[in-house]
Order: sequence, then structure tokens, then C-alpha cells
Amino acid sequence: MCIRDRKKYRVKLKFIFLFIISLSFNLWCFSQNPIGAWERYYEDENGTNIRSVVIFSEKFQSIAMFNADSGEFIYSNGGTWELNENMMTEKVEFDTANSERVGDIVTFKVEITNNKLSLPDANWNFTRIDDGTPGDLNGAWLMSGRYRNGEKQMRSTDRPRKTMKILSGTRFQWIAFDTEKKEFKGTGGGIYTTLNGKYSEKIEFFSRDNTRVGMSLEFNYDLENSEWNHKGKTSKGDPLHEIWIKRKK
Repeated sequence: MCIRDRKKYRVKLKFIFLFIISLSFNLWCFSQNPIGAWERYYEDENGTNIRSVVIFSEKFQSIAMFNADSGEFIYSNGGTWELNENMMTEKVEFDTANSERVGDIVTFKVEITNNKLSLPDANWNFTRIDDGTPGDLNGAWLMSGRYRNGEKQMRSTDRPRKTMKILSGTRFQWIAFDTEKKEFKGTGGGIYTTLNGKYSEKIEFFSRDNTRVGMSLEFNYDLENSEWNHKGKTSKGDPLHEIWIKRKK
């Protein structure tokens, strides 16, 4: 092999090596990425089948527990999150069982491998539902206004009283809470799809009224100037036109 061929060979080897390193790093990052929806089934001490669903968007997360058979709401908490290697840090913004936890910062170990997310200390094991796709609306959104009698009325999203809707690629949960008063107002969630300007959801749990479980609702939606316009009728049949914006902090 001549000197020129040796140089070309070394360049190729270097390129292949860098490609493998880059690919390995990207695969590792993906495997450590919790964004999307996860679920866990288990039986409580009474033999009731419980379903837990966790949704992670960028910076924000929520978990809901409900009866897997009846949809009866049991528990929810959520807030912000950060992941540093295998340690997750969360700041609690709402907790339906213990309001005194609001404002607490908790850190715990997580293990994410392929389609599994585990909390070893709690012996909780979740299976991935989706990775934030295919829905158009994945992320955490805040209610920022609505149209009343044809007039657009906006409100500040910086106040402690918030209505947040967090979506993965297939699942949603809305939560109304107040971090200053440490109050939980209500929540509901289930599955959703976005297709041809139609946002459809099926309710799987609803803290305020269990009779809404199983209802399917369809809305018109569009994204304009970073606003999600949500138009249709409520689960009570009342007309609505809400405006949501992506949550940043």
C-alpha cells in the first residue's frame, strides 16, 4: 500500500470511528429521553386494577392514577422536571393527596432503557405508550384566553392560578391548580388525535364528574401565531372557543 492510499485509509477509518461515536451518543440520548407518555398497571390492596399514566413534555410532567376498569379518579401530581444522567429532579406544583408538597423539590433515580422507565427506589416500572408523536399538539399548554360574544379576552399566564394541558403524541391531561394557595381545582384526561384540523379526545378519567368517563368529544383546532385555537363544545354541550399558548416556565 502506497503512502497516499494509507492516508486515504486512515481518513476513512477516522470518519467511520466518528460516525459510530456520534450514532452511539444519539442512541444513548434517545434511550434516556423520557418525553412522551408512559403507563403502569398494578393491583392495590383491595384487588382493584389501577392504571398510572405519566406524560413528559419538555420541562413539565404529570402523573394520573385511576381505576383501570371504571375510570374513577384516584390521584395526580406534577410540575417541572430535569434529568441529569439517571437522577431526575422535580418541583411539585400540585399534589391531590398532600397539598403541603407543593413547592417541594424532590430528586430520585430513574432508569430508562428502550421502552421501559423504572423508578428503582419505588419499584415502579412503566412501559412507553408514545414518544411525543404523532399528535400535532405535544407539549405543555396554558389557558391564556377565550372568545366571549365574539370578543377575544386574554389573561396573564404568569399568575399562580393556572389551567395547564399537557399532551404527548396520543394522550392528554388538563389540570387546574394554584401554586400560591397550594390548591388543586380539578383534572381530566385520556387519549386524543389530531387530523385535518380536527382535535378529538376520549375521556378516561375526570376528577369532578365520573359520568364523563367514556365520552368522545371533537373540536376544531388551528395553530396561529403560537396560539392553539380550540373551538367546539364542552362535555356539558356548551359552546367554547379557548386560546392556549405553549408553556415556557
